[in-house]
Amino acid sequence: MSKLPKSALSLKQFMLRQEVLKLYRTIFRTIRQVPDEASREELRQWARADFRANRHQTEELAIKMLMQTANRSLKELQTSLGLSGIASTTAASASSKSGCKSA
Repeated sequence: MSKLPKSALSLKQFMLRQEVLKLYRTIFRTIRQVPDEASREELRQWARADFRANRHQTEELAIKMLMQTANRSLKELQTSLGLSGIASTTAASASSKSGCKSA
């Protein structure tokens, strides 16, 4: 008889959960780079609402599809920030703070 609780995640579920959490953190780190406070808050609310709306999703395929959609949105935001010149200056200042030198 197993001593694990019935609600314990399988390894596959655990790994998928870690991927989702990593994506969530990446989205919020990217949102921090948005210069306009109102836009930043709107993006935060949108991201939180989207993740909350799907938090009870248990089907692996559905979760992966939702992650693809979120990744596409993240790439669009990163591209917009990059085109505006914000992402590159933020990354450069972050690397200079950490002592990293760019080539």
